[in-house]
Amino acid sequence: MHIAILCIRLRLPSRTLKEKRTVVRSVVERLRNRFNAAVAETDELDNVGIAEIAAVCISNDGAHAQSQAQSMADAVEEWRLDAEVLDVSIEHFPV
Repeated sequence: MHIAILCIRLRLPSRTLKEKRTVVRSVVERLRNRFNAAVAETDELDNVGIAEIAAVCISNDGAHAQSQAQSMADAVEEWRLDAEVLDVSIEHFPV
């Protein structure tokens, strides 16, 4: 079994937590629906201007898990978000 973890850090133009949650919820739901992956906001929960979203892919093939994580990262960078992608990292763990 292989696990790939994608972490995306975003800078948001939001002024309130409500505005932030709207953008974050949109990204999380789009990733869940398009890639059928486990996705959640994982850090900077109370920071209005920054969001960190993580997604996890599990597969019996390491290359497939890595490819899915990279596809999710590419999709987020291509979407016209009300946010700037600051950092993208992918970690791969064979289990």
